[in-house]
Amino acid sequence: MIDHPLPLRTRFSYGIGAVAYGVKDGGFAYFLVMFYSTVIGLEPAWVGTAVLIALIFDALSDPIVGYWSDHTRSRWGRRHPFMYASAIPVAGCYALLWNPPNWSAQGLFFYLLILAILIRTLITAFETPSSAMMPELTRNYDERTRIQAWRSLLGWSGGSLLTVIMFGFLLVPTAQFPVGTLNRQGYETYGYISALVMLAAILISSIGTHSHIPHMQTPSPPTAAGLKGALKQVKDTLFERSFTALFLSSIAGSVATGLTAALTFLKLTYFWEFSSQQIFWWTSLVLVSALIGFVIAPAASARWGKRNAALRLGVLAFSIQPLPILLRLLDLMPANGDPRLFPIVVTINTIDLGLIIGMQAILSSMLADLVEHAELRTGRRSEGVFYSAMTFIRKTNQGIGAFIAGVFLQLVAFPNDSAPDQVPRDTLWHLGAMIVASQWLLWSLMLWSLARYQLNRQQHQQNIARLQRRSDEQFS
Repeated sequence: MIDHPLPLRTRFSYGIGAVAYGVKDGGFAYFLVMFYSTVIGLEPAWVGTAVLIALIFDALSDPIVGYWSDHTRSRWGRRHPFMYASAIPVAGCYALLWNPPNWSAQGLFFYLLILAILIRTLITAFETPSSAMMPELTRNYDERTRIQAWRSLLGWSGGSLLTVIMFGFLLVPTAQFPVGTLNRQGYETYGYISALVMLAAILISSIGTHSHIPHMQTPSPPTAAGLKGALKQVKDTLFERSFTALFLSSIAGSVATGLTAALTFLKLTYFWEFSSQQIFWWTSLVLVSALIGFVIAPAASARWGKRNAALRLGVLAFSIQPLPILLRLLDLMPANGDPRLFPIVVTINTIDLGLIIGMQAILSSMLADLVEHAELRTGRRSEGVFYSAMTFIRKTNQGIGAFIAGVFLQLVAFPNDSAPDQVPRDTLWHLGAMIVASQWLLWSLMLWSLARYQLNRQQHQQNIARLQRRSDEQFS
């Protein structure tokens, strides 16, 4: 394992792997339900059921893949067999997802269900081992934040770029499809482009980090007998106060993220009444936010330490995030249609999202430092278990956030199929108040939990030194 800074090609190779997950996440979040319900004609309830079932399978696959990759022995190490094996199948399935056959409604339901389960499971087979590889690439406290910043930059940029291409170039009105979002050919083209991007990202990441396999950890000797023993190992690994702090923080943060994502385009369309072109630029500026996070995360971590840096970025980001809506509720923002409104709101969002992306990179780096801390206590390397636990929480609780968003819309009796100027002002006011209150509550719980994380730079370096002494004693 390497302690000195990694070469640029390794940082890039590790980071670009996140593009595959980013593309999948953007497609499932923004386009899948709309495509199958409004373009293909499958009942929305059937689409939602298929997506929910696939999400359950996806969440359950995380700990299985994480534990499995921790204990895999091969000439390609613990992680790379999973990474290579997922490349072609996930790309093929993703292309098929956006090119469904002309089947009956029941046939389309099972087509969507099976492909959604396969895609989520296959992307997990890459993403979990790939993410868990980071603590093996370097033990350096600051280098872990730098390499995770690369992964955040490329993951957010890759996923957002495909979304920008969709809104800007593929889902455009034509003579056959006056409404761009109903352009089936655009979705089909997106499927092929996305599949190629995912395949390239996985292969570049896998091949680019292949040379590091000899320097990575070998699996700990098997001590568990059967499922019961494996579950006990997982429990022992995760029974750590600092991990509990990150775990609880992730729950609140994921619910808040899911809630925000579910209401984003509704807010842009109805609350702010932005035009399609303005929404296009809003989406495009996510690339700028990713660059801000890329710069801020390593600098803040090196200056304040990881926990304090994450807390400071979090307090700043989550204090200002709901402010535009709050100021609108207090009649302190320019009116909708005012040329000053979009620059104000989009600038705040771009900077705020950059702070959040930087914070997320630091949190992943903090999780990596727990690997050695747990190894001293358990005698096992369990990167896959740690990262799978976090991705499990992220996936399940983002769904809870989307559910809360639906409850909010129900409570305010938000009308269906209404133009922005037809939604009652009181409805928008009450929805905005719920958004502000819930965001501040969830982010406060997240930061309160995060403050209980205890591992710092000095303790991490002590852990590395103790593990080195233990290794020297074993081979002396």
